[in-house]
Amino acid sequence: MKHKIACTGIKPTGVPHIGNYFGAIKPALALAEEYQTRYFIADYHAINSMRDPEELRLRTYDVAATWLACGLDPEKSLVYRQSQVPETFDLTLILMAFTAKGLMNRAHAYKAMVDQNLQNGKDPDDGINMGLFTYPVLMAADILLFDTDVVPVGRDQQQHLEMTADIAQAVNANYGKPLLTVPVPLIQENTHTVIGLDGRKMSKSYHNTIPLFLPAKQMRKLIMKIVTNSQTIEESKDPDSCNVFSLYRLFASAEQTEEMRKLYLAGGMGWGQAKQALFEIMDNQLSDFRTRYNDLIANRDYIDQILAEGSARARELAVQKVGYLKKEIGVA
Repeated sequence: MKHKIACTGIKPTGVPHIGNYFGAIKPALALAEEYQTRYFIADYHAINSMRDPEELRLRTYDVAATWLACGLDPEKSLVYRQSQVPETFDLTLILMAFTAKGLMNRAHAYKAMVDQNLQNGKDPDDGINMGLFTYPVLMAADILLFDTDVVPVGRDQQQHLEMTADIAQAVNANYGKPLLTVPVPLIQENTHTVIGLDGRKMSKSYHNTIPLFLPAKQMRKLIMKIVTNSQTIEESKDPDSCNVFSLYRLFASAEQTEEMRKLYLAGGMGWGQAKQALFEIMDNQLSDFRTRYNDLIANRDYIDQILAEGSARARELAVQKVGYLKKEIGVA
């Protein structure tokens, strides 16, 4: 399947945390074993909500350093910045002509903001910019520009990819030929929902995250804050309902997980001991990532070089695709 193409977009917003790693980064990087992979930093998508230029630059470096530290190999995968491939925006304008406004009206993000405005007694479109409204079209261009076959998505993102397929099919139907590759979602059913400090899904919006590259002392301090019940040391404990165990098994081998399960069920282990075991296994696995990340973020020239080289390679492909499309639709 190496001839097939997989595409992943990464929006540079927020500090990456453990949930991001297991929910998005690790499964997306694993695709490089089976597919030709493209990973792009979606910096134009980010400006819909991020208006501080220095913050955007910082987060762009942060995302690049994070993925490189976690194993992204720019020699094997195409890595680039969305903003450095202007053909993306040529294609966006072409796709606009084939995108029904009604389709955009049904986009989850747009509908959610409209509903929130109505609940708060505001104008339905208060605070909604055209970047947000047309987000699915730019996303479609990101994907269709490189003849992408599959896109890894969670079920909450599946709608946007279905819209991409709808738009591509509209173009192909109009011209009577497959000008655009129609992508399909790659739903990764085995992707873990990572539990945060308070037992809810780990999310920045809940302020319950464990940052991926947190120094060891700070990480241990956070781990010790994980919410547990009031059972005594002597009592047998249920590992499957425990926030600490939920995180432990993400990092542990099958043998380590089974051994920890036995300790829970046997009794005699306190929550402090369980949290210390979690800290030790997390620190052991993340320390190399942390070191690589710190080295990368301190060397922005290297990151610039990686992104510039990848963006130049991406443009070569993009120029060919857009040039072909322009001829087929009659504007060149």
